[in-house]
Amino acid sequence: MQASGSARLFDTIEELNEQQGFVIAPFKVSRECPIVLIRRDYSELPDNGQMNCIRMDLEFLPKENENASERKTKDNYIHCFDSFIKPLQENRLDKLVLSRSLTLDREAGFSPAKAFYKACKKYTRSYIYLCHTPQTGTWLGSTPEIILSEEKGEWHTVALAGTQPLQNEELPTHWNEKNKREQQIVSNYIHDQLQSLGIASTMEGPYPVRAGALCHLKSDFRFKLEESSKLGNLLSLLHPTPAVCGLPKEAAYQFILEHEGYDRRYYSGFIGWLNPEGRTDLYVNLRCMNINKDTHILYAGGGLLSSSELNEEWQETEDKLLTMKTLL
Repeated sequence: MQASGSARLFDTIEELNEQQGFVIAPFKVSRECPIVLIRRDYSELPDNGQMNCIRMDLEFLPKENENASERKTKDNYIHCFDSFIKPLQENRLDKLVLSRSLTLDREAGFSPAKAFYKACKKYTRSYIYLCHTPQTGTWLGSTPEIILSEEKGEWHTVALAGTQPLQNEELPTHWNEKNKREQQIVSNYIHDQLQSLGIASTMEGPYPVRAGALCHLKSDFRFKLEESSKLGNLLSLLHPTPAVCGLPKEAAYQFILEHEGYDRRYYSGFIGWLNPEGRTDLYVNLRCMNINKDTHILYAGGGLLSSSELNEEWQETEDKLLTMKTLL
């Protein structure tokens, strides 16, 4: 918790070099959605008297700007799918990630804290967070995807792609070629990006992992860093990953900004603890929702290849939205 002063705001990921604190970064950095760094000035939870002085009441937050694109229907999704699949089938792009948002009315008595504790109990294999800043508003998420972590001098990132529902609460044993190829594309990208910085990594996987009621294919990359003061540079190279953007990276990123039809904001950015001299735990911000005064905005997406089928991809986003819906 930072109770005094202001959170630090950054316009580029590279500015996170040598920084320490809790960071929430958007898919696309802008004046409306800056990178925000919370600098801890409480090492323990304050007592009730202090909490009363610094309480943050959601009722006094400004209502988020809403527009029709944030209330995407299946018709909207079909229109976007048609525009996204074309460059894939024409071999102009290898992969694109199409996402959507779902706006639900906030029911009286909803407690973000209770939803957070419910998520902690329910999603024991994911990174659970509840984050509020004046710049970002309030976000709650349960994400399975590490973008960068460190423990005892060993650094770690993952390739996470391919999605299936659990089968009778068990991990599926068969994966189709679309899911395998999608995972391989992400793995190759991670390997090449690390190698471009002269970082030698070892890879384990792919193997199936559970994330809520879903399952993904995962590969782990582990490596050493000679010095850790330039984590912003490394994060800039990794973000956005092909798991939330596509390949080739820059062309896919620009295509999404021009054709997806809404602003992802902090969905598919990254979030967590940044400490170049200690433990770092940063995750891609998946399976999340933005909590506003009157609404919840939920987000979900899926990776498209040239072989992708509309109804399968729509159902995948429906399945992913359930992670947050279950908490409401």
